[in-house]
Amino acid sequence: MASDVTLYWPLRYGSGPCWRALICLEEKGLFGYKSKLLSFEKNEHKSDEYLKINPRGQVPTLKHGNVIINESLAICLYLENAFKGQGTKFLPDDPAQHALVLQRAVESQNIRENCTFGLVYYYYRTKPEDRKEAEDDERKKAFHEELQIWEGYLAKLGGGSYITGKDFSLADACVFPFVYYLVRMGLNLRSRYPHLADYHDLMKDRPSVKAGWPPKWRDTPNLKMLNDV
Repeated sequence: MASDVTLYWPLRYGSGPCWRALICLEEKGLFGYKSKLLSFEKNEHKSDEYLKINPRGQVPTLKHGNVIINESLAICLYLENAFKGQGTKFLPDDPAQHALVLQRAVESQNIRENCTFGLVYYYYRTKPEDRKEAEDDERKKAFHEELQIWEGYLAKLGGGSYITGKDFSLADACVFPFVYYLVRMGLNLRSRYPHLADYHDLMKDRPSVKAGWPPKWRDTPNLKMLNDV
């Protein structure tokens, strides 16, 4: 039952991994699940109470009855299996398509590494006057090479496609939060990555995506960090 499901995630701030889990909860129709919002300012994710269920002090964590699952991909897979036949089917039956969905879901970590961590966090943590041109160029190169790979995947599938085909899947829950985050940071997808832009527009109005929209992202305008990237 949904009332037995609790998701631990951060108060106010957006998190791609947490948004994955929120999307999957909504897609499975678990509308009565409980949200346990943790304050990072108060260090609640490092409290003794929380470390008992997640020794790494990371989010998200899902609790279903006596079952505890950490790591967002594991949470999404658990929801698919624990609530099989309910709501949206995340994994297709066809072995090849099933493998493709899992591949793209795992592969989404490359967007996080090469784009979010590689460039956005670098900009956050490094003052403009402290950046070295060669390193800046290398990070931008890796950023665009990564996005070009995803643009190519979508180009092969044709217009109106989700990340692995005509149907929403686990891969979309894993990929979209990071694509959206880049747009929120000011990236103009339409100018260089039209298929990714179409994908973004397809996903952003999906009810599960809107329901799990991080509160701080809902209430503030997009930033301009990636306007000129």
